[in-house]
Amino acid sequence: MASLLEKVSTLISANLHSIIDQALQSNSPAVIDQYIRQVENNLADLEDAAATIGGEVRSIQRKVHEFEQKADEQDKAIDAFLVEGNEALAAAMQSRLNSTQRLVATYQEQLVRQKDEFDKLLSAKVKLEARLQTMKQEREELVALLELAKSKETTVKAIKSLDDLMGVGDSDINRIAQSIYARLDKASAASEMRAKSLDEEMDRVLDRSAINNQLAERRKKLGVTE
Repeated sequence: MASLLEKVSTLISANLHSIIDQALQSNSPAVIDQYIRQVENNLADLEDAAATIGGEVRSIQRKVHEFEQKADEQDKAIDAFLVEGNEALAAAMQSRLNSTQRLVATYQEQLVRQKDEFDKLLSAKVKLEARLQTMKQEREELVALLELAKSKETTVKAIKSLDDLMGVGDSDINRIAQSIYARLDKASAASEMRAKSLDEEMDRVLDRSAINNQLAERRKKLGVTE
């Protein structure tokens, strides 16, 4: 059990940024996939261990309850034998009661230890599940980032090809390349215009909002209502 908790602790304390950096350097999510498989395997072992310990806790609780009831019955029996004046049976029952009480104490100690172990397993399970979800999300983002990088690389290659076409000396090919460049420039300009327009609109709204807040503060100080 200690070994399992040590493995889980290692996974929980793993440096996620380092794992992601390795995946980026290799241009593959394989590093993250390996980490996810390790987490999933240890999570399955952890759940099995927690179920086992949880079952033992229930069994011990039941035994403690049974022997506590037995101890209570034996205690009452001792009093009954003493009332009857039967010292021998009272002494024999007292001996049995002492044994039962020692057994109850032993089971209670076991119960405390097993409960502590069970709580540790549950806590580790929650943390490991959170780690797993985080890494799965990071993997999705990484895949999207790698796809974007590939797309950028394709664009760069395409532009380089255009640059190569520009120098071939064929007027028709040169004109086609110029036309493609013009379309790219127009699309870029349109994108910049939309971005600029949006930024200006945001500035206008934010400025107006600030002015409204200032006027509201003045009305409040002057006691003037709208």
